[in-house]
Amino acid sequence: MTDAAALISALESMASEAERDKYRRYFPDDAGAPFLGVRMGAVFDLAKTALDLDVAELERLLDRPPHEVRALACSIMGKSAARPRTSAARRAELFDLYLRRHDRIDQWDLVDLAARDVVGAHLIDRDRSLLDRLAASAFWPERRTAIVATSAFIRRGDIDDAFRIAGLLALDPEPLVQKATGWMLRYAGDRDPRRLTEFAERHAATMPRVGLRAAIEHLPKEERTRILAIR
Repeated sequence: MTDAAALISALESMASEAERDKYRRYFPDDAGAPFLGVRMGAVFDLAKTALDLDVAELERLLDRPPHEVRALACSIMGKSAARPRTSAARRAELFDLYLRRHDRIDQWDLVDLAARDVVGAHLIDRDRSLLDRLAASAFWPERRTAIVATSAFIRRGDIDDAFRIAGLLALDPEPLVQKATGWMLRYAGDRDPRRLTEFAERHAATMPRVGLRAAIEHLPKEERTRILAIR
């Protein structure tokens, strides 16, 4: 597959009404979004055939309304950035595209497909203040990117930015940001349970429960009960 049109045609050939109904259940607050009805597994398999797709073609995919087309673009971006033989120049292009067209990366799953390997991995040896700017965005998917990107650092044992960005998002009103914040806190807490406990105790009285519960899920039951009682 060498261009966006061919990839879109391949997706359309896989569409089914049954799969389209499933998407409506997964995204109940986005019922008006167009879904082709293609299984995500099929989208990911198709992405593997196009890891060298030109950035201009990737942007054409992002510009298309159907959710699965944009998921394909994000999957290609994430897989391409993570591939060991991908050049530094290609990774920089993907990073720039992700940030420039974040308006089209507007659902939780689209963020999760690429934020770690396109954004976080690019920042491992660079200035990370971009994450602070994303965390302050009025556009909630950018805030989700800010926290999910820290998973690239956490997997290397570097947890400082995860806790710092989580602190910025601890009161975030968007449940999909809270869930991602709790997820990253849990992941960082697997590296340092004491630090997670201290963070949870400090924010338990004010942090929305959806994020707090996700963050402390791996702590012992008695610890979870004690922290949830802090109000």
